[in-house]
Amino acid sequence: MKDQSKSKRGGASTFQQIRKNYDIYLLLIPGLIFIILIRYMPMYGLITAFQDYNIYRGITESPFVGFKHFQALFGSPKFYEVLANTLIISFGKIAVSFPLSILIALMINEIRLVICKRLFQTLLYLPHFLSWVIVSGLVIAACSPSSGMINEMIKGLGGHTIAFLMDNNWFRWVIILSETWKESGYGAIVFIAALSGINQELYEAASVDGAGKLKQIIHITLPGIMSVIILMFVLKLGGILNANTEQVLLLYNPTVYQKGDVLGTYIYRTGVALSNYSYATALGFFESLVGMGLVLIGNTLSRRTYGRSVW
Repeated sequence: MKDQSKSKRGGASTFQQIRKNYDIYLLLIPGLIFIILIRYMPMYGLITAFQDYNIYRGITESPFVGFKHFQALFGSPKFYEVLANTLIISFGKIAVSFPLSILIALMINEIRLVICKRLFQTLLYLPHFLSWVIVSGLVIAACSPSSGMINEMIKGLGGHTIAFLMDNNWFRWVIILSETWKESGYGAIVFIAALSGINQELYEAASVDGAGKLKQIIHITLPGIMSVIILMFVLKLGGILNANTEQVLLLYNPTVYQKGDVLGTYIYRTGVALSNYSYATALGFFESLVGMGLVLIGNTLSRRTYGRSVW
């Protein structure tokens, strides 16, 4: 009886809070509508992964075939090649850009002159606001074998020109480093905000005790922002199978499919170019399930190892 009365009081108090702050809750409506329309309603289309979908007959009249497309997916050697490419590129991006974002945040945090600090922040954030169409144009121009800036430097040092965007040995590095240049500075924003919340008295006490900058970073700064680092890392795990399809699609070509073709581009080619919608949907469904699983695993390991997690 007590539990029932408590639950009733809890429900009543929640309803009273909504009535009292109805204007604030009304502000949630556009966001909820957006999430429902853009995130949840398209999930209805997952049914096509279990059908031989025909664009003229629609979802309701297309025949149900069960796990046929998933069997074709897991039985295809091309799928495993694309999956390996995706994982290598995604983990490469995390391994390079994620620590660099933390390092940039630490460096900017040490700048004491406000004008210089804002200048460096602006310069480092700027590439993020350029579209991948513009960035890909810059990368293509810089990597050109005939007149590209990078190859001109290589020739100046006595080396031979390299077709970076047509060489399977170099293409992945072009993808990883171009995204690192574009996103690392902007990715540091969250860490800079976290650094501002660390108690400055800790640094003063450490300085009095004779701790240098490196020891302060190791024993005060990094532990102080560890929860944010874990949060961002877990969120990045969720997009591990994405590998930034737009970037790869704008830079790759058939000569580097062996090392550069990722799940997103493979979905595009099979689903749009070849009109194999059911197969592409099955592939996208697999990508989403793996992303969700990685987030859950990363969050659980973080909670058990560091005692900190996203939820």
